[in-house]
Amino acid sequence: MQEFPQLLKNVKVAQRDGWDKKPEIIAAIKDAEQKLGDRGRIVVRPSGTEKLIRVMAEGPDEDEVNTLVNQICDAVKNELC
Repeated sequence: MQEFPQLLKNVKVAQRDGWDKKPEIIAAIKDAEQKLGDRGRIVVRPSGTEKLIRVMAEGPDEDEVNTLVNQICDAVKNELC
């Protein structure tokens, strides 16, 4: 198993329900998945107990992972904060 850099960020939101139906968030996730391809993975999910959306990515290039996570976090903030 090869280990990759991983980044997890939590975005505080006013309401976590419906996050997966927001166009800007969907587009940011799809764009990040396309850029990363099969070299890593992206997981976006709401917290089960807090008003947070958790954004995690891992891949071979730490700078790319940071950029992708930040882009998704920005979309979450724009749509839900």
